[in-house]
Amino acid sequence: MDTTHQTAPGSRPAAAPRRWAAIQPWVTLLARLALAGVLAYAAASKLPPALSVQSVEAYQLFSADVSRAIGFALPLLEFALALLLVVGLATRYVGGASGLLMIVFIAGIASAWARGLNIDCGCFGTGGPVAEGETQYGLDIARDLGFLALAAVVTIWPRSPLALDRLFGLYR
Repeated sequence: MDTTHQTAPGSRPAAAPRRWAAIQPWVTLLARLALAGVLAYAAASKLPPALSVQSVEAYQLFSADVSRAIGFALPLLEFALALLLVVGLATRYVGGASGLLMIVFIAGIASAWARGLNIDCGCFGTGGPVAEGETQYGLDIARDLGFLALAAVVTIWPRSPLALDRLFGLYR
């Protein structure tokens, strides 16, 4: 009986880790660029900043001054994260920061839902009050969980081609 191809019960064949090592950088590259695209689109859709301020104010979580500051800063933060993801600089940290941003967005949407607010999430520049029954909180949260998954891939496996991190000897 030939036992060269047998593995212990519950263990993976040796080829699986090698296969993952070969495709992981490309999976991360796709996740990096997809997340960058989402962040760049979200930032661009919040311009002019009055749209972003309106979205933040709709959540009724902060004073007018704090809402205004967040509304102006949010598109800048999203653009900065998108740019860093595109060029692949500080990839693990930017992936983590993007993930934290998604968690904040999910918490904000869940808070609005729990408090019975009828608002558009404002994720893509259309925030503000909406008619009763026009909210899509479940879909908004599910979408942001998908973006959080992309951020997790980038954070856990930051090594990818076409990244400036490689020039600095990170994540080879």
